[in-house]
Amino acid sequence: MKRTVYTAESVCEGHPDKLCDLIADAILDECLMEDENARIACEVLATAGKIVVAGEITAVEQPDIERIVRQTVEAVGYDPEEYEVEILVHDQSQDIADGVYIPAEDDPDDQGAGDQGVMYGYATDETPEMLPMPCVLAHSITRLLTVARIEGLIKGLKPDGKAQVSVAYEAGVPKEATAIVVSVQHDEDKDMDELENEVRALIVFAALKDFPMAEDATLLVNPSGRFVLGGPEADTGVTGRKLMVDSYGGFIPHGGGAFSGKDASKVDRSGAYMARYIAKNIVAAKLAKRCLVSLAYAIGVAEPVAISVDTYGTGAVPDDELLKAVKTVFDCRPAVVYEELGLYLPIFTDSTNFGHFGKEYLPWEETDRAGELLNALGR
Repeated sequence: MKRTVYTAESVCEGHPDKLCDLIADAILDECLMEDENARIACEVLATAGKIVVAGEITAVEQPDIERIVRQTVEAVGYDPEEYEVEILVHDQSQDIADGVYIPAEDDPDDQGAGDQGVMYGYATDETPEMLPMPCVLAHSITRLLTVARIEGLIKGLKPDGKAQVSVAYEAGVPKEATAIVVSVQHDEDKDMDELENEVRALIVFAALKDFPMAEDATLLVNPSGRFVLGGPEADTGVTGRKLMVDSYGGFIPHGGGAFSGKDASKVDRSGAYMARYIAKNIVAAKLAKRCLVSLAYAIGVAEPVAISVDTYGTGAVPDDELLKAVKTVFDCRPAVVYEELGLYLPIFTDSTNFGHFGKEYLPWEETDRAGELLNALGR
């Protein structure tokens, strides 16, 4: 039987790229608290001693960006006093604003997309989260590292860290973990043997308690040795550089658009969330074991220019019939997505870390349209 190994990674909240994503989403959420129609495209760079916030912010009230930056840095576990904050923001381009503006006499649901692009959503029945097993396991490890640091379960941990998990599949089914790599920042005086034993026992084995490891599995903890200097002091971070961590671990195509720091008029974000919502409802309805949905948009145009569904041969009905049902049940115009998924709410910092998918409390993770899909197919 053919055996294929797939790998996914996750990073902790203190990873410099994720710190930037979280700052950007914190700025977005604060704007949405005051103005649900705020238009935000926020980018952040964090390096040794300095954090730069740039981009476009059009809102009823400008947020106190420096305060948000410092609060976020402290919440993640770093000292905000070690960073100078530089702010380089301006209003959204009027040309872009005109592309999504709808006159009062027109249907508000016909608001145009805020950009062009193709977005992908995926779901699989191999895990309760409907995500690939390596993604679920990698995120579990980084979550447990964060809990262990905050609650003091492992002494001497610091905020930066990452995990990588490889899983062997047979006939499309995940069978066992073949490699686990964990790197975590630590205090200078932390004993390396003690750290390795604690991470193995309290993190890795806990994360994989319900999934087998191969007898000859590779398990590496801080394989490069000491990891004392971390975060932006060691490695410059930028928003939008953890796209595979944010999505599906490289299991499916990616359109290249980042999520964090963007309001829902940017289909990079809202389109990806809607594609996931559709794919998850298809799998929840048992219309496929695996499903990939893609949505393509043109700036200033409400209706997607292309929609596709691929069930990888696992569909209960032909893909073309399923696509017709999807178009009947789901309205993918950005303004409708915005309302249906509640993307005007300040919920985005809840999505930033440990992947944007698989968290049941987020609206695009609901499976409330599965019955409608079945009805549309006469099932």
